[in-house]
Amino acid sequence: MTRTRLIVNADDLGLHPSLDAGILRAHREGIVTSATVLVMGPSAPEAVSQARAQGLALGVHLALSTRLAPAADPSRVPTVAPGGRLRASWADFARAWLTGQVRGEELELELAAQLARARALGAPVDHLDAHQHLHLLPGVRPRVEALARREGLPVRWPDRLPRVSWWHTPGPAVKTTLLTLLARSAPRPRPGVRRVSAGGVFEAGQLTESALLALLETLPPGDFELGCHPGEGRPHVPEDPAWTYGWQSELDALTSSRVRARLQSAGVELTTYGALSAT
Repeated sequence: MTRTRLIVNADDLGLHPSLDAGILRAHREGIVTSATVLVMGPSAPEAVSQARAQGLALGVHLALSTRLAPAADPSRVPTVAPGGRLRASWADFARAWLTGQVRGEELELELAAQLARARALGAPVDHLDAHQHLHLLPGVRPRVEALARREGLPVRWPDRLPRVSWWHTPGPAVKTTLLTLLARSAPRPRPGVRRVSAGGVFEAGQLTESALLALLETLPPGDFELGCHPGEGRPHVPEDPAWTYGWQSELDALTSSRVRARLQSAGVELTTYGALSAT
């Protein structure tokens, strides 16, 4: 019988001190095993240092949106970061990319610069994913996977099939279904690229204890990543002022004794991308 190995990855490390504090606590006291760093985030240097000190595995949360300054020299990536900042939202970037307003060579430069920045901060990078899952876009995907292949890094692949219960909240259901279609319709990766199946997109910002327990009931055998967004309190994030995730409720769920007991009773092994790559 195939065992289930689960990576619990917290996104957005380095974007805000309250998010960093929640991620680090969810690792110390809960089930989070991994985090991905927004390397241009204002708190990234301190967050990486703290994560390394407590042994939290780290990947890179490649960003093409959320008003951050680019990792590359802005003069070299003007179509990726017009005016010296990334576009405000995933929709703004997707529209610009799909209408030919972003140059592919600039995109590649920015992606490589973000990985280099993570390593310069001291992050022992073990995987790649993308802020707001923009790596699934046609034309972006092969560039992210080319970077992953060169660096020998696995990639998050959010391909979880829709469930009937999702349609009680149509907005997240439509977004998650679209991402699943992009993931499942993509050509097979070239040799040297490992995609790790992932979920948690539908539950993003709403991963309460009950939602997490329900999600764990549907874990497939094999290797799987659960993405999450813990944080402390209700921080105001200047780079995305309208953003209102339930960071604290996710932190409470990820540190719940009921959740840990459910994982143990189901025989689910918590792991990291680095550990998967070593086997």
